[in-house]
Amino acid sequence: MALSENYTTIILGPTAVGKTRYAIEYAKEHDGEIISADSMQVYRGMDIGTAKPTLEERQGIPHHLIDIRNPDEEWTVSDFIEEAQSAKIKVQNKGRIPIIVGGTGLYLWSLIEGFSFPIVKADTEVREKLEKLPLSTLNERLSTVDPEAAKKIHPNDKKRIIRALEVYELTGKPISKLQGSRFKVLGSSKIIGLNLPREKLYERIDARVDSMFKKGLVDEVKELLSKGYSNGLNSMQALGYKEVIDYLENKYSYDEMVALLKQKTRNFARRQMTWFRRFDKVEWIAV
Repeated sequence: MALSENYTTIILGPTAVGKTRYAIEYAKEHDGEIISADSMQVYRGMDIGTAKPTLEERQGIPHHLIDIRNPDEEWTVSDFIEEAQSAKIKVQNKGRIPIIVGGTGLYLWSLIEGFSFPIVKADTEVREKLEKLPLSTLNERLSTVDPEAAKKIHPNDKKRIIRALEVYELTGKPISKLQGSRFKVLGSSKIIGLNLPREKLYERIDARVDSMFKKGLVDEVKELLSKGYSNGLNSMQALGYKEVIDYLENKYSYDEMVALLKQKTRNFARRQMTWFRRFDKVEWIAV
């Protein structure tokens, strides 16, 4: 079936359901390019634990939003929306179909239902200026310019206070007011959801975890740590990486680590499906 050049396809589903394989076949059939909606595949060097498709697995299909950040660099939902929108336009300008693929519920919700606040890109100069101020001064300023946000943000949450003040500095509008609106990112779109019976999905999850360790997940984590990427980074707290770090710190035996990761991945898949059930007009396919 030919799709309009302004059309976007979204392929979603729980971890290990087979999104990568399905998306590549879909891209071949519809002359598309893939835009990743995975919050961890953006990080360079985090390949095995994120189930990042290899160059061979991509089969020549262009992939976007993969390997675009170092593990110690910030990556937020607003960054994703901005980069995904830019990639979508580039793909459409080639006359091809953007195919957004992933399992990060918040990212997909923001694309499908509309972003709950406008994208205000971080400004290094403004942020550095604010970071030099004491917390008490930041709280006072936020209470003055955006009392509603000041009530909602914990007075010790310096990161969120600075972000709220940064948005105000850059837009002249309180972040609490901006968050009341929705900003549509996608135009016409088709949403395909992939699913499996629970027991079959759990079998695939267990097989994927076993495969990750055979491919060298422990060595991948060791390599990241040796490069100075600390276990306190958000990226290093990702599923799979945290468990390996705990194993390396002798908190678990090898077998305990593997069993724990399998269980946590099953729990994650259930949470993903909770997200996806909120979406309307999903064409569910049993794979």
